[in-house]
Amino acid sequence: MSSHGDHRPPPSSDPSGPVRRRRLSSRALTGIVAAAAVLVLGLGGFLIGSRIYADQRNAAAPEAFTATAEASAASDGGGGGSTGAPAAGEVGGTWTVAEGSQAGYRVAEVLNGQDVTVVGRTSSVTGSAEITGTSLSETRIVVDLASVETDAAQRDEYFRTRAIDTAAHPEAVFTLTAPVDVAALAETGTATVTVPGTLEINGQTQDVRIALTLARSQDGTLTVVGAADATWSDYGVEAPDLGFVSVEDAGQIEFSLVLAAA
Repeated sequence: MSSHGDHRPPPSSDPSGPVRRRRLSSRALTGIVAAAAVLVLGLGGFLIGSRIYADQRNAAAPEAFTATAEASAASDGGGGGSTGAPAAGEVGGTWTVAEGSQAGYRVAEVLNGQDVTVVGRTSSVTGSAEITGTSLSETRIVVDLASVETDAAQRDEYFRTRAIDTAAHPEAVFTLTAPVDVAALAETGTATVTVPGTLEINGQTQDVRIALTLARSQDGTLTVVGAADATWSDYGVEAPDLGFVSVEDAGQIEFSLVLAAA
């Protein structure tokens, strides 16, 4: 006997309900798999793109200075049919930094796990050196840090305003602290020596030893090429770390100087 107050609908006899739910679950799973595939492919493309970019930037980075190449360039620039080979001759006297001189830094950026060589350089270099007899007796070289440039203006702005406060400390200064024998320069036209000195950057001064190669050009100018390892934190410089890109805390200071007799 049925009750007039019971209005519950009878159980569904539509067999399509579970099938529809299975179809919806299947579609959702397919969507998730597709999204994951897109994410993986996108990440792979991003990493491959970073590797390609790193390879391109590393290939385009200026090579390290070499004394013989720079001496040859200085001599050839003077004309007169010079071969550009180093030449023995008198080297005593006062020498001043001349046109063609450059200085800067070399450091590794890490972009998404890929090392990218960054080179910053400037031709705004001044200073002088004194050779007394066969000894390099005095040297003071000044580099205008505000004019150092890489291949990226945004990086250069960070370097000038945040890495180093070039408004307060616009110059890097190297000063020789003990005489060094350079007799081979006069005798053969070349000399390789290690010079002791101080290097001032960002208002901080550190003792350094710099490996130098000197060459006397056919036109009588001297070329001095050198490099020194530098830990940026020693000079109060904090290497930036933006997550996807960071800068190694150690790099190199490098320079190529053309010196003319005063």
